[in-house]
Formats: sequence, structure tokens, C-alpha cells
Amino acid sequence: MNNNDVFKKLRVALMLRDDQIEEILKLVDFRMSKAEIGNFFRSADHPKFVECGDQVLRNFLNGLVIYLRGTKESPKDPKAIIASNKATVKANIEKPFEKKPFEKKPFEKKPFEKKSSDKKTYKTNVKPTIVEKVIFKNGKKK
Repeated sequence: MNNNDVFKKLRVALMLRDDQIEEILKLVDFRMSKAEIGNFFRSADHPKFVECGDQVLRNFLNGLVIYLRGTKESPKDPKAIIASNKATVKANIEKPFEKKPFEKKPFEKKPFEKKSSDKKTYKTNVKPTIVEKVIFKNGKKK
């Protein structure tokens, strides 16, 4: 079991998000971006996978102690913090898709209307459009 596996298991067990891990590392003055943290949790065959070093895991564990227990001056209750993490995880989980019934508009059939005249009318005096008046002279002059 390597450091990445330990880091992954702690993240899952404590229900921590990347931004919370970033805050935990800041408690011990160890700054890392979310992208760098996310690279630790990728699969080993991924091109952006990064091996978690001893220094990163050590700082995370020291920060985790401060995050959960607090300092000597201001102690915290770890169970309350873990419960609040669970509450935020449950709030972030999307509810299953609720299918709304399809609202079909009622079809209104219009009565058949006869045209005033059944005979076809043709326009005899049709004026040519502007395009029809243009004479195209492409090619070589003779």
C-alpha cells in the first residue's frame, strides 16, 4: 500500500472534498492547488498521475489533526466536524431525476374550408423580376 492509497482511503472515510483538503494543508502552511491534489487521486495509468510523496502525506496528517481536534487553545469536537461533512455531502448529492408527466396540448381539429373557387387561376401578366432582366456575358469576346 503506497501513500496514494492511504490518501484516497482517508479522503473517502472522512468524506473530504478537494477544497477541504486544500484548507487542511493550509493549516500547516503547506500550499497546494486543487489540481495538484486531484492528481494524487487519479488511476496509476493516467498520464497526469502523480505519486504522493512522504512530505505531502505527513503535512496532510498533521493538518488533519488540527482540523479535527483543533489546537490546545481552542479544541474542537471531531465527531461534530465529521457529521457536518456528512451533511454537506448529503446536501450535494443530487436527488434522482423526477420525471414530469409530458404535457400534451390538446389537438384541435379545424373544420375543412372550401376555397371560393375550385378553378385554378394562372397569372398571365407576370412582370419579370430584376434578376431575369440581367444578361450575363461570361467568357471570351467573339
